[in-house]
Amino acid sequence: MKPQWTAITTRPPWQSIARHAVCKHANIQEKAPALQRRFFNASSSSNRARAAHAFPRYAILYRRPFEVARPSDRSPIISPYRQLSTTKYSAGSMKQHEAIVQSISTTVRAYYEKKEKFRIYHGSTNSTRSALKRNLVDTSKLCNVLSVNTEEKTCLVEPNVPMDRLVEATLAHGLVPPVVMEFPGITVGGGYSGTSGESSSFKHGFFDRTILAVEMVLADGEVVMISPEEKGDLFHGAAGAVGTFGVTTLVKLQLQDAKKYVETTYYPVRSMAEAVSKLQEATADTELDYVDGIMFSKNQGAIVTGRLTDQLKDGISVQCFSAGKDPWFYLHVQEAITKNPAPTTEAIPLPEYLFRYDRGGFWVGASAFSYFKFPFNKLTRWWLDDFLHTRMMYTALHASGESKKYVVQDLALPYSTAEQFVKYTNEEFGIYPLWLCPLKQSPYPTMHPHFNELEADGEILKPMLNIGLWGFGPKHHDEFIRKNRDLERKLRELGGMKWLYAHTYYDENEFWEQFDREWYDGLRKKYGAESLPTVYEKVKVDVEKEKALEDISILGRLVQTWPFGGFYGIWKAIRSRSYVEARRSVWKEYGRRK
Repeated sequence: MKPQWTAITTRPPWQSIARHAVCKHANIQEKAPALQRRFFNASSSSNRARAAHAFPRYAILYRRPFEVARPSDRSPIISPYRQLSTTKYSAGSMKQHEAIVQSISTTVRAYYEKKEKFRIYHGSTNSTRSALKRNLVDTSKLCNVLSVNTEEKTCLVEPNVPMDRLVEATLAHGLVPPVVMEFPGITVGGGYSGTSGESSSFKHGFFDRTILAVEMVLADGEVVMISPEEKGDLFHGAAGAVGTFGVTTLVKLQLQDAKKYVETTYYPVRSMAEAVSKLQEATADTELDYVDGIMFSKNQGAIVTGRLTDQLKDGISVQCFSAGKDPWFYLHVQEAITKNPAPTTEAIPLPEYLFRYDRGGFWVGASAFSYFKFPFNKLTRWWLDDFLHTRMMYTALHASGESKKYVVQDLALPYSTAEQFVKYTNEEFGIYPLWLCPLKQSPYPTMHPHFNELEADGEILKPMLNIGLWGFGPKHHDEFIRKNRDLERKLRELGGMKWLYAHTYYDENEFWEQFDREWYDGLRKKYGAESLPTVYEKVKVDVEKEKALEDISILGRLVQTWPFGGFYGIWKAIRSRSYVEARRSVWKEYGRRK
């Protein structure tokens, strides 16, 4: 059986891929002004110097030649007769980028002069927090991969580029980001401003640790470039600070060589203690590139390891997860460890592995079947496949109001207390499966989850274990709040911290006890960000306000009534046309066999 692209064309595949990558993702070679072409294709120090003079703010991004290059001969292949998918706004030239940034800067400056706080409109979100719709700064047009540098293994990318479009653009050059969020719709900017740790984070850390430089509009409208060498305190401090220092408008991202497959092994475990032990063993293996785990119950789980490879070992089959006829990843893993008590190994095409949890949103999609009391089987999952990708599910989750009743928490703890915490969640919530993801800590101080304990060498911070707790909470509003507050209390007791994308019920003092507030406030003062909302203001849940809005709004009361809330969420998801982004994805063609 052959990969699909070989049945379509016999032309050298790099020619079409390079054309699509250039024209659709960068618009550099044919459409850009001559000065801009010199800027990106500068091959001598004098050309680079002139480019830096023309675009002085970007000088630190171009200390070496930066160009959209022909993919190497060993590059993975994506069908050349289908253009690489792009987001809605297709113009990607630096000139147009600068015009958009200037407009954002002007808007931000106006709010600054009026002493009004603002929030950022990205066009989409994977947060489960409620969104306010006033004093917005629109960054939704910043959604292009501007260029890929095969020599440096880096790319320039605007903040609203989602993971699937980023992966498609970089795979065309045989490259891939070291950390890729498992949900295709999560954006580059969200990965920097939020907390994003994935199965490669035991090795590379959070997503922002793979970022080399950032363009940011400060609270007073000034546009700056920041990096570890340029305003390094701001570059580090803004990571995970949910946009409370400024507006991210451009990112320079580190890439690595891509391979065709991830050789994936499922190791059965029979307890959380065994899972923790196996995770520690796996993360110490330098040959592994990916490690995570799933606990299906307190007595059944799997540790999943991955190794990048171009070669298939004899007897190893290829498995995909993106098509409607394919299994959901977590169900596939559970079936594998149930059938075979020994480790099971198979090959997953690289982008299929990276987005393996998209269909079903890990396992949250199964809750929709429970909500509607609808049969949950292979046929119904295939029939409703458009609704069961994460873009659609998040749109429906927000609109339906179910996010206010659903526990969606990522909780990072020391390995030493993880087993005790899972015992607590088992008794108090009874939610399974649980996701296990080992994390390399970021340097302190930080707004990421952390605990300040060092390894025996006295220099390296000990790793943490993230536990994904996602499932139905108590139906009664007051009981739901009480349970979440108790969860926060237990987490603090065990030395853990929650990720800030979801519901946060701490009071202000409790919240800041977990972070270095003096450092955070000092950094905001230094860069004039005190006019922006603080992290706590952005992530806290105003329980009384939410309840009051529900009580006085006819729609709010209707949405609380089963099954109208669910149908309303579906209607909003259909209107959003989010399913189109999933359908058009080219990465799904990669590695498939007829």
